[in-house]
Amino acid sequence: MISVDGRETGMDIKHFQNLEEILLKIMDDGELEGRVVTDVFVNNESFSEIYPHQAEDIETDEITSVEVKSVPVADMAMDIAGELGKVITLMDHGARRVADLFRSAEDAEALEVYQDLMDVTRDFLNMIGVLRGESLTRSFASFDAAAEDVSTLFSEMMEVLENEDWILLADLLEYEFIPAITRWQGVIAELKESFADTDKE
Repeated sequence: MISVDGRETGMDIKHFQNLEEILLKIMDDGELEGRVVTDVFVNNESFSEIYPHQAEDIETDEITSVEVKSVPVADMAMDIAGELGKVITLMDHGARRVADLFRSAEDAEALEVYQDLMDVTRDFLNMIGVLRGESLTRSFASFDAAAEDVSTLFSEMMEVLENEDWILLADLLEYEFIPAITRWQGVIAELKESFADTDKE
């Protein structure tokens, strides 16, 4: 039996050579359009690939059932957008910590935490960009303005970092970076609203 989200597909396992062929057929048939796969169960056991194309090595004579579970892209995006609010709080705390460390002349530790903060910020901005790409319902002036702010600030902080002006970097983090990051709360709220609208359609 091959099912997607509790519905039988009518496909016969015996018509395929391996698990990868089954999964590709499910994707090709449009069963998962606008959806994201969250789980795959083979013989009622959770399956996830340990190495690329592992599914190709699982022959169908070993398979009695395949069940694919998915959620709408909008639901997944809503969940991620909710998590991004927590990331903003982490970045706020991180920036304050770096500023405090620089002001206490603990430069080595401050630089280490600063690097972590920049990595998290880049990941955050990439994820927001992906979500914005999924939300095609409207243009986001707030997104563009917030992105421009952070981009300008990044350039400024890089310059200050090169000059090793730690106190100025502490000031930039506390008085400009934190407010710039906090403004993303509004962008996330707009994104969530657009995904909620998409869900209703």
